[in-house]
Amino acid sequence: MKAELDTDIAIIGAGPVGTLLAILLGKEGKQVTLVERWPTIYDRPRAVTMDHEVARILATFGIDCNDDAAIQYHEELYYWKNADLEDLQIVDWKSVSSSGWRVTYWFNQPELEARLLEIAATIPTIKLMRGWEAVGLMQDQQGVVVDLQETEEIVGPNGQRHSLKASYLAGCDGANSFVREALGIEVVDQGYFFDWLILDMIPKGDYKVSPAQWQLCDPKRPTTLVPGGPGRRRWEFMVLPGESVEEIAKAESAWKLLEPWGLHPDNATLERSAVYRFQSRWAKQWQVGRCVIAGDAAHLMPPFAGEGMCAGFRDAVALSWRLNAIIDGKIPDSNLVSYETERIHHAKHYIDFSQQLGKIICITNEAEAAERDRVMKAELAARNNEPITGDLVHLGPGVWCEESPGAGELSTQGIVEASGNRGLFDQVVGQGWIIVGLDADPAKTMSSSQLAILSYLDGKTITLGSKDNSPAATECDAIDVEGTYQAWLSSINATYFVLRPDFYLAATASTEAELVARFDQIIGKLQISV
Repeated sequence: MKAELDTDIAIIGAGPVGTLLAILLGKEGKQVTLVERWPTIYDRPRAVTMDHEVARILATFGIDCNDDAAIQYHEELYYWKNADLEDLQIVDWKSVSSSGWRVTYWFNQPELEARLLEIAATIPTIKLMRGWEAVGLMQDQQGVVVDLQETEEIVGPNGQRHSLKASYLAGCDGANSFVREALGIEVVDQGYFFDWLILDMIPKGDYKVSPAQWQLCDPKRPTTLVPGGPGRRRWEFMVLPGESVEEIAKAESAWKLLEPWGLHPDNATLERSAVYRFQSRWAKQWQVGRCVIAGDAAHLMPPFAGEGMCAGFRDAVALSWRLNAIIDGKIPDSNLVSYETERIHHAKHYIDFSQQLGKIICITNEAEAAERDRVMKAELAARNNEPITGDLVHLGPGVWCEESPGAGELSTQGIVEASGNRGLFDQVVGQGWIIVGLDADPAKTMSSSQLAILSYLDGKTITLGSKDNSPAATECDAIDVEGTYQAWLSSINATYFVLRPDFYLAATASTEAELVARFDQIIGKLQISV
């Protein structure tokens, strides 16, 4: 069938991940066609939490999670308690992370989706096709042809068809992904299944819960109590063995479960009551030729770490810098292979971690729960009830130097000052391929050919003056106002670092020679012909 519409990239699925990817490509001038099978945003909450990395991503196009009416945070710890309300685990969710943003934020997904779609609508190179679904897919060395059909549930069986030709295609079309199936990608299923009832509530008046975010590890009914965004609360109740999924999801069952928490139809609105099956699975491949998958199409994880949507946002950012450079002809599309190798490893970490948390939480045997409580209380006491913090997760093999301390991890970010502006590095200096030297000028170290390649990638070098021992202001591009970079680089014995467009570290170096050698490694991994 002759293509009726041409585009740089077709994105199937206009949920948060697909729309974010469209924005990141569209704002760099790429022609994007965003295809969504439903005519409107699904107006019920689903994801409710985001981490510091997502906050850092959103800040790049003007959404400040620290000062946004649709997003909230709580300066409180996250507690796991047993049936006697004794602390089993305490997690630090109130601090500012090393990447410069708070560890955890809460939001309402329909509001976030609407915000992203509003931003996408301001970008003239993005075309949104609502009410269309992908029904056929072919590709060759020149491009991808996807056949689109008006959604049958909306227009009936006789809807129109279009054939869309794109240079590349991204399947962001959810757990039941058409794109994944059309590409013949197998899925690894961990065989982990638990049904949980999700209740999204809008309390009336001044309803407060303390702590604001906690986990009740009661074998009689494991329960999660968290915010659901401004003005909302969420309860999650495990469906016990032998219970009817249909019965427990009924409104009368929901209100009965909420009685101990002081909520009833007179003081709260039940926005959603639905049973979800938590699963652990991932696709074996995320890239086939010119087609890639991202978000729930690539991975599903239990919600206990709050990382499902966050992982999808990371996919979108990792894809966007590659696709932008590929479409511009600056790097070959073989770089899509490293998207898969980096991201699949990272996502599997959170899948395994979430499943491990679930195994602790979803205990309904009282003897097993008692032993769990004994072990966890002892471990908590042994560290004097100090809260634990999150870990830094490495990317899988890809465009970063394995021998560099900190490389393959999300970069540290601090407050800097440049040209009279003070703020987080991303907002003051920018993002992209950036080579930073602390009290050292990387441009004086690198060869002219290296600097030419960096410029070719739209990158730059930055001399960052340390807080207490910086060169003259005229010799620095920015100042490390709070000493964040000085402390971090000292801890890994480095002077230089190479920052990627997705905020991950490509390399660090302690000497000029190391910087030169490691930048050459990065160029080799990007497969740029020198």
